[in-house]
Amino acid sequence: MKELAVSAICNGTVIDQIDSKRTFIVSEILRLHEEEREVLVGINLSSKKLKKKGIIKIEGKNLTRSEVNKIALIAPDATLNIIQNYEVVKKLQVELPDIIEGLVKCINPNCVSNHQTVENKIHVAGKNPVKLRCHYCERLMGVKDIELIETFIY
Repeated sequence: MKELAVSAICNGTVIDQIDSKRTFIVSEILRLHEEEREVLVGINLSSKKLKKKGIIKIEGKNLTRSEVNKIALIAPDATLNIIQNYEVVKKLQVELPDIIEGLVKCINPNCVSNHQTVENKIHVAGKNPVKLRCHYCERLMGVKDIELIETFIY
């Protein structure tokens, strides 16, 4: 079988083991299309763990805690590889914190968080699959219900 080689990055971050169907969602929440840096996005790559996976290589970018939390919400199996001088210096599994503040909108239209100026606060009830519970109304949400608050995306 013939394989194509993809150039390595010198310094930056590789997000690996993304569910292939969610790769472009991860790219979008990180706003990679707006950045002036080298980015490689691959989908439907073979994976023993996921069968089909996605990968994103980002030259010259270190992710913030907020960005890692967003990735964990969308792709809980993802791993982060920190690259320095073409070498992996650190490999991390993304992990959601127990409480997420100001990042996810409650899906309950009657929730106080959608009508008053209170910071959205969500408790993580399950990490894989992702299950979230609103602090205020206790509505349970799954991964398909997740709506990120726009001010944190832009």
